[in-house]
Amino acid sequence: MAPQPGRRAVVRVPVATLWTAPEAVRPIDCPALAGSPDVAAWIAGMDRDQLVGDCVLTQLLLGEPVRVTETRPDGWVRVVALGQPAAKLGADGYPGWLRAAHLADPADAGPPSTHPADAGPALSGTAPAGPAATGTSGPGPSGSGPSGSGLSGPVPAGTGSAGSGSGPAGTGSAADRPLTVDVAHTALRAGPDGDAALTGVVLGTRLTPAGPAVDGRRPVRVPGRPDPLWATEDDLVPLPAERPEAEKVLAVAERLRDLVYVWGGMSTDGIDCSGLVHLAWRRYGITLPRDADDQAAATSRVPLDAERPGDLYFFARPGRRIHHVGIVSAEPRGGRRRMLHACYLTRRVVEEELPADRTATLVGAHRV
Repeated sequence: MAPQPGRRAVVRVPVATLWTAPEAVRPIDCPALAGSPDVAAWIAGMDRDQLVGDCVLTQLLLGEPVRVTETRPDGWVRVVALGQPAAKLGADGYPGWLRAAHLADPADAGPPSTHPADAGPALSGTAPAGPAATGTSGPGPSGSGPSGSGLSGPVPAGTGSAGSGSGPAGTGSAADRPLTVDVAHTALRAGPDGDAALTGVVLGTRLTPAGPAVDGRRPVRVPGRPDPLWATEDDLVPLPAERPEAEKVLAVAERLRDLVYVWGGMSTDGIDCSGLVHLAWRRYGITLPRDADDQAAATSRVPLDAERPGDLYFFARPGRRIHHVGIVSAEPRGGRRRMLHACYLTRRVVEEELPADRTATLVGAHRV
């Protein structure tokens, strides 16, 4: 069934790119627009400047829910990405344009979704974001374009409430809980010993189990496919029943070191600064806002020199809005600080000591 305005749909491809407008796409973007998008080839084909083209807003992973708000006869649909809070841009998610071919009807995805966006809305809180932490940031390396100022709190997966991010990610035994991909890329197969039917499924993708493992493969439900596909069991983990320690989230982000920086990217093919933070927490079933300034507003400020590995550093120029976020990678020593971040300047995910120019724009440390 074609996507219809006012109805929900789910992403049926491993990674779908959300665009500012259909007219904004470039010839270089064709691999990302195909019915079966090749995101890795798309990124590999871009030069340094094309990697930061502001036509991309964010990316959605397999199974991620959207609400359709508009359709066009040329195969484009305007949607709200329900699993990526962006308070100023929309009350219930991140708005933008997708290819209709990248979506499926939720009824084609098997049992009810395990995505937290389908469990209940993100909670608006009142956590102080500190100086220059609110408002709308204009185009710049802040994660993926304009950001909102609302306080969308973390959402534990599989629950109907949100807040500080604490609480179980699912119920029942580990065998029954939703699964998440825990490797950079995996392939889903037509059977336990079958050929690959869907390749390029990335870290943090949430999957619904469809039965017990057979010969090291686990059947999972996939949107748009009537029969389960089979994932390598060792590539999956159950979403945790407890909130993770921040250092565990840092360890996930560290696995992405040297990954290419892509404006609006949020996959293990390419990522931006706030996408790195969002994806690392997503791996543990916690949904943070998509953009850096919203992430600041949804987290709790801690005094500088009290930060711990896994906390967040936020950056803004004087009188401007937050434009960058990094993950604290070591305890501060003698005023020297280190972080892991997707760096706009180097176009890579790097772990480094904050240089003087970066320290000059540091506006605070926050804790999820």
